[in-house]
Amino acid sequence: MTALVQANDLAMTFDVSAPWLNRVIERKPRTLLHAVDGVSFEIERGTTLALVGESGCGKSTVARLLVGLYAPSRGNLQFDGLDAHAVFKTRQGLELRSRIQMIFQDPYASLNPRWRVQDIVAEPLIEHGLAQSASEIKRRVGELLTSVGLSAFDGAKYPHQFSGGQRQRISIARALATHPEFLVCDEPTSALDVSVQAQVLNLMKDLQRKLGLTYLFISHNLAVVRHVSDRVGVMYLGRLVELADKQTLFASPRHPYTRMLLDAIPKMSDTGQARTPVQGEVPNPLNPPTGCAFNPRCPHANERCRVERPQLLAIGGIQIACHAVQEARL
Repeated sequence: MTALVQANDLAMTFDVSAPWLNRVIERKPRTLLHAVDGVSFEIERGTTLALVGESGCGKSTVARLLVGLYAPSRGNLQFDGLDAHAVFKTRQGLELRSRIQMIFQDPYASLNPRWRVQDIVAEPLIEHGLAQSASEIKRRVGELLTSVGLSAFDGAKYPHQFSGGQRQRISIARALATHPEFLVCDEPTSALDVSVQAQVLNLMKDLQRKLGLTYLFISHNLAVVRHVSDRVGVMYLGRLVELADKQTLFASPRHPYTRMLLDAIPKMSDTGQARTPVQGEVPNPLNPPTGCAFNPRCPHANERCRVERPQLLAIGGIQIACHAVQEARL
């Protein structure tokens, strides 16, 4: 299989400094936030890569980099052999954007409450020139709504007349309007009830099989990730710490942070036993620790971990950034 998406050393830095005059008076330097700091991965056509990690680790920033909402501070993104961020700036950018679409996290915020559903789903059709006449637009919108389990007659309604799960189906229909090949899904089920989550996830898997879609699926829910992904990348403070196929990662996690996340999941076999909570707090991203960012919370950290940042290396069929694993201390 060929990789449809290749991210190479992607980084995104935000300037969160105080205003210039305040800095001059208080004699403070500029403050930079490294939201994403050198992330590299590949996604093969027709497969799903899941990114997991605690809130604030840079998952959503990666999503926005992949769809072109942010231009990277460093690195590049190859999409089907094209330099995506270079193409986004040219006339061919609109065509490329039709092949890459995004499903946002909150279906209550991502749909315009003043528009009818038919206008929401029709917007990408009109913007990309995929439908001309009113009758063609109406027919296409009806097909899209039907494909996600809604009725064509729902197009006349407003978003407030739908439940959260139905709104997310509308978001999926809008994303599918341009016949995309790659969908970036930024925690698409986190705002939904558990029973509704399963329906939306099953819908997305069915659409992937039917349309041959490629997904980047972002989540902090490892049970959801286990259900939808082929490969899993674990992020911590803007960097990938482990990247492996799903079976390997869940059966034998290597990185101490991955182990900590998996130990916190409730298991049917451990009913009545106390779960191991995730230890410690995520460090301040404006002032990250030296060396490995996870070292203040890691039970296996030594002096090398505190001074030297580990690189993401291929070890035993997985990619991992951990001195303890590389030195066979784990």
